[in-house]
Amino acid sequence: MSEGHDRMDSHDPLFGAAQVDCGSAIHQLYHYLDGELTDERRTQIADHLDYCGPCAGAAGFETELRRVIADRCKDHVPDSLRQKIADLIEAERVGDA
Repeated sequence: MSEGHDRMDSHDPLFGAAQVDCGSAIHQLYHYLDGELTDERRTQIADHLDYCGPCAGAAGFETELRRVIADRCKDHVPDSLRQKIADLIEAERVGDA
């Protein structure tokens, strides 16, 4: 594929009828990463990412960014607080019975 990766020849047999252009791949990237696409569409996007370096780079960046955010944005809740909350929930449950 040439550097003009946004253009795909719809008659190119390598890509078949279920092709995905770069705009569609990037537009649906978050849905792809969140697992919100149908299996068929997920496969189509994955196939596009396999051959398109720029889009694969964007997907890799977003995946890494999500990992870093998840790792750095974890709040640690002390066990004593967890136990107090569990005790209060249990007291409410027993009180409602």
